[in-house]
Amino acid sequence: MPSSAAEERCRELVDLLAREHALPIEKYEELVSSFSPSLAAYAAERALVTRRAVYGDDVFVRGLLEISSYCRNDCLYCGLRRSNRSAERYRLSPEIVLACCDEGYELGFRTFVLQGGEDPALTDELMCGLVRAIKLAHPDCAVTLSLGERSHKSYQALFDAGADRYLLRHETADPAHYASLHPAELTLEHRLACLRDLAAIGYQVGCGFMVGSPGQTPATLAADLKLVEGLRPAMCGIGPFVPHHATPLAHEPAGSVGFTCYLLSLLRLIEPALLLPATTALATLDPRGRERGMLAGANVVMPNLSPTDAREKYELYDNKACAGSEAAEGLAELSRRMEEIGCHVVVDRGDARRR
Repeated sequence: MPSSAAEERCRELVDLLAREHALPIEKYEELVSSFSPSLAAYAAERALVTRRAVYGDDVFVRGLLEISSYCRNDCLYCGLRRSNRSAERYRLSPEIVLACCDEGYELGFRTFVLQGGEDPALTDELMCGLVRAIKLAHPDCAVTLSLGERSHKSYQALFDAGADRYLLRHETADPAHYASLHPAELTLEHRLACLRDLAAIGYQVGCGFMVGSPGQTPATLAADLKLVEGLRPAMCGIGPFVPHHATPLAHEPAGSVGFTCYLLSLLRLIEPALLLPATTALATLDPRGRERGMLAGANVVMPNLSPTDAREKYELYDNKACAGSEAAEGLAELSRRMEEIGCHVVVDRGDARRR
């Protein structure tokens, strides 16, 4: 717990961030190191003012479709890693994906997020055809892809087919920390090159990082905040680290919901127009995690549109929340819970509004 003098200094840094939307990296580290519930509450107050100036209290919903649980990678934290022989693998057919989008459209979704492991079966031909079909059926909707690292040519083809956004979490901005969480063939340098390619092509780009991952320090988190400041992405997805029982990190402690919400507030102050999700991981660790994220400055939720059996198999981490208000069919319940805290779920593509 920081001293009263230290907390007052940190409040001044929060105020400075709210005005300038940037800080030296050592000041970010000071804010991260000085976390306390009272400082987080102050940052949340400033974040809500900032969010309301751009988006009001609107909450944008995205229909999440987990299209494949196959992955060629072997990341140490992920339940979909190729070494997990107990994982139940599946791929959704294009017909099922389109049917889910039709259902989602009727429920009020105007953005569909196609997420999957880095599955070689998700070829450009298949995915471009699927994107075109979704856009043909629902031309007023946005299509977001989250399919990992691909070539510039692949990203371009998917964009030309009609994809609007691409989510690619960088996971950590520190190269050594990145190497400790990923197999040797994956590098932070290549991940960042992919993000640059996506931005150059014209996507609305999203990055993001885990909070509380093994080996993370205030310095690595400060680097994450500085990276977001420099990239100025349209979206940033962060969530607490949650272990999976079939990974090398199975016995590591989960990240903190309160600390994650504090970082959400700082991200909102860094980029007022950020599309900032209250992630499923928050709801996994805390039944009120979505609400806590919104009260910290978030403005996006991603209920699950996937078929029920697929939701249970797409097990990135243990006990993933995918029922109730986390499911697309629970949209009315989600809306009610958002109204309770003064937020309003809207039928909208929810594009980023740049300053």
